[in-house]
Amino acid sequence: MSAASDYLENEVLDHVLGKGTRDFPSPTNLRVGLFTSMPTDSGGGTEVSGSGYGRQAVTFNAASSGSATTSGDLTFGPASGGDFGTILGIGIFDATTSGNLLIFTTLAASKTVSDGDTFVISAGNLTVSLA
Repeated sequence: MSAASDYLENEVLDHVLGKGTRDFPSPTNLRVGLFTSMPTDSGGGTEVSGSGYGRQAVTFNAASSGSATTSGDLTFGPASGGDFGTILGIGIFDATTSGNLLIFTTLAASKTVSDGDTFVISAGNLTVSLA
């Protein structure tokens, strides 16, 4: 994935640099969401909503060489009663709804998800790296 949100950057820096005013525990409810309009580091963007959409729980394999990959498939949908739209990117959040956007990236190729379609990210095909 390509970008960390300002929120995550500040939390990690304070944690690593020993700032006692912030206590950043490891998130316990990581979820992946889909975007039809991309956010920036400071937030925004348009996440899919309605038509049976929901963020999907995600788990990662242990990091190796500065990267970690997903340990299972992530299946969104099928879209029901309407389209999800054209998916431009994905984000990792710390909550099922609302919460904080942690990391996001644009897809290599956009994908239109119409009524009845599913969107799948196969195990190992979502990688988070620190560079």
